[in-house]
Amino acid sequence: MKNKIPSSAITPEKIYRQRREIMKKAGVGVGLSAVAAPSAGALFGLFGDDEPAQPDVAVYQPKPLTISKKVPNNLTEKLTPESKVTSHNNFYEFGTNKTDPIENSKLFNPEPWTIEIDGEVKQKVTLDMDAIFKQHAIEERIYRLRCVEAWSMVIPWLGFPLAALLKQVKPTSKAKYVAFQTLYDPERMPGQNSRFSSIPFPYVEGLTMAEAMHPLTLMSVGLYGKTLPAQNGAPLRLVVPWKYGFKSIKSIVKITLTEQQPPTTWQALAPNEYGFYANVNPEVDHPRWSQGSERRINDGFRAERIPTLMFNGYQDEVASLYKGLDLRKFY
Repeated sequence: MKNKIPSSAITPEKIYRQRREIMKKAGVGVGLSAVAAPSAGALFGLFGDDEPAQPDVAVYQPKPLTISKKVPNNLTEKLTPESKVTSHNNFYEFGTNKTDPIENSKLFNPEPWTIEIDGEVKQKVTLDMDAIFKQHAIEERIYRLRCVEAWSMVIPWLGFPLAALLKQVKPTSKAKYVAFQTLYDPERMPGQNSRFSSIPFPYVEGLTMAEAMHPLTLMSVGLYGKTLPAQNGAPLRLVVPWKYGFKSIKSIVKITLTEQQPPTTWQALAPNEYGFYANVNPEVDHPRWSQGSERRINDGFRAERIPTLMFNGYQDEVASLYKGLDLRKFY
């Protein structure tokens, strides 16, 4: 079915009804935006001396992962502290401020989860996370992450090559691009109902087939030795280290191989600011700020200002993908 909603996006009836009852007791209209309504913690506090109501949902905690291989890298930079990686990020599904994701994802449980892969493939599949873990050995890869906002981190990701996943579905000769889609679930992702966000959800992204099949392109299932925290894109996200961070789409529920270049969220919103390729390029500034340097997030009070590297330092590995391409036009 063309627009079938994945099971992972369906809110359990028990949770839905419980939320409605809490809202009624608090005097809040059920149809009110999630941003305009009080937080869950504030609502529970309205019950006076009674024992606070507990949400009937399992609290998700990242779990240790078995690492089969640590991929060598030539980075000399220090790792960004885990506390910074998990508390300073963009995930507008949970809010637009840097600390919103960790605060507003506390009741987000990505278990169970399925991902659908279709389009120009010979073998469409729907996989759950158990199948993914059984089929793919988990590697640790330390990559730089460069945000388009000119801040950066160095993160020990856990995952496997996206190419390994795509080979399972046997792409046809018509597959020129790979499109990705984030979960759409406003009940669990309050930012999707926010009146402060101009983003049309669900979030979508895309790569060329050559980019998707490149050995550096990672499907991440964890960081710092554990499964991904909810605020970092649990349970499955993309990591493309030579591109700006918004290309590394989080909480993926669908992958579609296509002959035509797919739409991407930020390119659709502001095509003069965010191109389809979004390669890190210090010579092509954002219309509102320079991309020549970046703030490296560290354990200090102030981030260190450092020069930005072409392709985020992965030029030797990926420059051949764009041979003959005008990187100012195809930014």
